[in-house]
Amino acid sequence: MFKQKTDSVFIIAELSANHGGDIEIAKETIKAAKRAGADAIKLQTYKADTITLDVKNDYFKINHNSHWDGRYLFDLYEEAHTPWEWHKELFETAKDEGLICFSSPFDNSAVDLLESLDNPIYKIASFEITDIPLIEYVASKGKPIIISTGIASIEDIELALDTCRKQNNNDITLLKCTSQYPAMPKDCNLATIPDLKSRFEVNIGLSDHTLGIEAPVVAVALGAKVIEKHFMLDKNIGGPDAHFSLDESEFTQLVKAVRKAEKMVGKVDYEMTEKKIKSREFSRSLFVSENVNSGDIIDSKNIKSVRPGHGLHTKYYNQILGKTFTQSVSKGTPLTLNMIENN
Repeated sequence: MFKQKTDSVFIIAELSANHGGDIEIAKETIKAAKRAGADAIKLQTYKADTITLDVKNDYFKINHNSHWDGRYLFDLYEEAHTPWEWHKELFETAKDEGLICFSSPFDNSAVDLLESLDNPIYKIASFEITDIPLIEYVASKGKPIIISTGIASIEDIELALDTCRKQNNNDITLLKCTSQYPAMPKDCNLATIPDLKSRFEVNIGLSDHTLGIEAPVVAVALGAKVIEKHFMLDKNIGGPDAHFSLDESEFTQLVKAVRKAEKMVGKVDYEMTEKKIKSREFSRSLFVSENVNSGDIIDSKNIKSVRPGHGLHTKYYNQILGKTFTQSVSKGTPLTLNMIENN
């Protein structure tokens, strides 16, 4: 997997179309992503004519009960694309800010552009998981690959992975993704995240299109090591993706929540630390619960399992019932084996 300074969750701010056609807004958005705590900014590298055809028939008209219904694909992508002549300056801005900058290419010419900019990671968008020639060309560059699985069947995922591996590229991260904009919580099925890891033996993460920040937190608890979320400087800018993007304040809260979640997840740990040993003082143990004399029979009235943990382990409880005390003991004394006959 692509290397970070630490093994912490890799948080990606997706610029997408959230620049309003203004490179200065794009650059300010990159700076805001840094302030919000993102590790990386991701672009999308396409032109309208590299992703679809300029045709006005029903095949190319969106009709999916979405925010974009009624629009033609070419017109939407013409509005949403990030001009290729901006890329060099945006990569440089990110570098100046200390952010990793990378992109999703949508055809081979986009890959060629990104290679000229030393693009460090490639992202295959959800709808491109079926574009095997593109995946093959991307994988041939030997860079880490992130693949969203929003529309994918198991067979689609297997084919995409096989395509990468045939190019000797095994540095692959699969992102659980719900290809709705915005995605409804009931459709997220985040339980798929650990299944992706065990089924395909790859790195895992989440590309999130929900309106809040809860899904990334749950994803981290389920083992996600990459979180991607659409980000914009100001929702008043508008644009095709504004309705499901986070602004700087919201993204900052996302980063804080993810960082707290990963601390809570921690590691598998059964070590008896000093704190844990100290806390065992509040565990249960056997205490004398009534004043007793030597020769008294031990029963459920004169010994009890209570807090704190200074007495005999409770595993002895049934073994010692019916035996006798060897000495007089006052109520509230921790029980020990030497107080018991035939111990």
